[in-house]
Amino acid sequence: MHEIKHWLDGTAVEGTSGRRLPVYDPATGEQQAYVVAATAEETVRAVASAQRAYPLWRAASLSRRAEVMFRFRELVDAHRKEIASLISAEHGKTVADAAGELARGLENIEFAAGAPHLLKGGFSEQASSGVDVYSIRQPLGVVAGITPFNFPAMVPLWMLCNALVCGNTFVLKPSEKDPSVSLMLADLLRQAGLPDGAFNVVQGDREAVETLIDHPDVQALSFVGSTPVARAVYERGTRAGKRVQALGGAKNHMVVLPDADIGAAADAAVSAGYGSAGERCMAVSVVVAVGASADPLVEAIKERVGRIAVGPATDPSAEMGPLISREHRDRVAGYLAEPGAAEVVVDGRSAPVCALPGFFLGASLVDRVPTDSPLYTDEIFGPVLAVVRVDTYEEALALVNDNEFGNGTAIFTRDGGAARQFQYDVLCGMVGVNVPVPVPVAYYSFGGWKSSLFGDLHMYGPEGLQFYTRAKVVTSRWPDPATSEVDLGFPKVR
Repeated sequence: MHEIKHWLDGTAVEGTSGRRLPVYDPATGEQQAYVVAATAEETVRAVASAQRAYPLWRAASLSRRAEVMFRFRELVDAHRKEIASLISAEHGKTVADAAGELARGLENIEFAAGAPHLLKGGFSEQASSGVDVYSIRQPLGVVAGITPFNFPAMVPLWMLCNALVCGNTFVLKPSEKDPSVSLMLADLLRQAGLPDGAFNVVQGDREAVETLIDHPDVQALSFVGSTPVARAVYERGTRAGKRVQALGGAKNHMVVLPDADIGAAADAAVSAGYGSAGERCMAVSVVVAVGASADPLVEAIKERVGRIAVGPATDPSAEMGPLISREHRDRVAGYLAEPGAAEVVVDGRSAPVCALPGFFLGASLVDRVPTDSPLYTDEIFGPVLAVVRVDTYEEALALVNDNEFGNGTAIFTRDGGAARQFQYDVLCGMVGVNVPVPVPVAYYSFGGWKSSLFGDLHMYGPEGLQFYTRAKVVTSRWPDPATSEVDLGFPKVR
């Protein structure tokens, strides 16, 4: 039983609080490690380390920062298999799924390596006689990231790459459920040439989080998690005067029109609904079957669900692994125990894999779900796909727009006009047209609307650079004594 440590001043250090948090192997249900939850004092030490490193790292040239990102990218790429295996061992997702997560994370490192081009300001020569005006973007200082269990590599890479290349220093509080990847990323950053203290990791739970939120030297917070916690982080952080982006929950709808290719739509629904056991904020959790599409679509999904291979990541044939914890597995299964008026078409609780040790639940399909059912209103975050039937496109659109969440949505159709109208009308941050999981590539930005995002800037990409910098406008004149004069009026442009 080994301890997963903190990372301070460029090295791994043991925790001192004595408060141990277990790290399980979700495929066996057995504890494989523990983290010692950071105290407020240890978290303050991490911030102080980042604060000491900030002047040196901020003074580093843009080319130097980009060089570190290039080296970091090569190191992460060289350790792909090791990182993916580590993700899989603590999260439970298949190694192939973990490798896909890391591939998207690598895109963010690549984007950050090219960020100097996007950090250029503007310049206006002779804005007034002898006066030039120009804008620059400068880093904030020490910033922090609080990341979820479901993407232990990708989500930290969303944050830390842009933050560091902009000249900030960073403190990461990863999920205590699968924290080992954070230490590997920290060591690879060290090997890439990042100065000691510029990136620190504190393991733990609420005490560490609240210390980061309240600490006066932490200038900005990035968070990904459930909506209630995202709202609390945003409100507390902004009250403390910090810049905050807090990504919350989701209930992603996939609208299938009668003219859609039913086979392709069913493939997409199964892939997006059950990938990573549904533990994705961009997973499709509701299929909105419009009109005549409903019966054949449900039948096609049911047939495909029966062929999903569920098992531990050590099984090379497994397509879907366990859930993150026993408590979460039992909570998700509880929705199937009380379906109300809905019809359980495939009950994952009866899957053979549920007899194995570990936190397994088979893929489940529930049809004719009422919109007041917890199966529809709650973010289940598991392998449960709900089907809601409506008669018209207008009803489907209203369903999506009336929902509390607005993270991602998709429409499946052969009608270009309907697809264009949907992307125009729908109230959602990320939209797919015949694409079920419309996660943007790294040179766009990721973020939802409504209760899926608290804050005005999305994560990674161009808006990520904007979040981790602030603008400064300089108005300069090199006066000629012959033209100098006293003028108490409002400055004029002449």
